[in-house]
Amino acid sequence: MILRTTTALVLFAFAVPAFAVGVKGNATAGAEKAKTCASCHGPTGNESLDDTYPKLAGQHPEYLAKALHDYKSGARPNAIMAGFASGLSDEDINDLSAFFASQKGDLHDLSNIKER
Repeated sequence: MILRTTTALVLFAFAVPAFAVGVKGNATAGAEKAKTCASCHGPTGNESLDDTYPKLAGQHPEYLAKALHDYKSGARPNAIMAGFASGLSDEDINDLSAFFASQKGDLHDLSNIKER
């Protein structure tokens, strides 16, 4: 019994970091870095000047980070965003993601929809 418990605890200790994936950015630093983004997405990521530009405020930080990494690598093609993302470091991406995720937005999911 003790051996099983010990084995389970050891396995759990190694498994937790694998599931603890998240963006660890600095939202305050991201606010300064986001000034370039404001020209298209607005100062908080809510006020896009063009309806074709996505709202970034309130979006999940992991999604934002993945999108920026994909623009940077070319996996997500967009000439405008590739130009901006190409100069971003991993720290820049994490900070920007933390900033926009921390902004109040009107994004919503379907978790509050009642079944009919």
